[in-house]
Amino acid sequence: MNANSANMSCESFQAQLADLVGSGEDVSLHPHLRSCANCTALLADLQVIADAAKRLFSVEQPQEDLWQRIELAIKKEEGSIQTELKDRRSS
Repeated sequence: MNANSANMSCESFQAQLADLVGSGEDVSLHPHLRSCANCTALLADLQVIADAAKRLFSVEQPQEDLWQRIELAIKKEEGSIQTELKDRRSS
């Protein structure tokens, strides 16, 4: 955020909003919001939507051995393919 942020138009602020949110900064501290009720309300609405979306899709952590099980399944499949190819060649 720079010194001209307070004088920013709503259009300019809203065009940058996705980048501002993605930056990890606290967008609610943006100087433009001090003087703009419309953009403040917009940000509040977006926060409500984002919070609701987080509740809709809970984040599940994979089991600790997930990658080991995937690797084992791949090796098992590779082994069965190799066996099948050997059987075909010997027939």
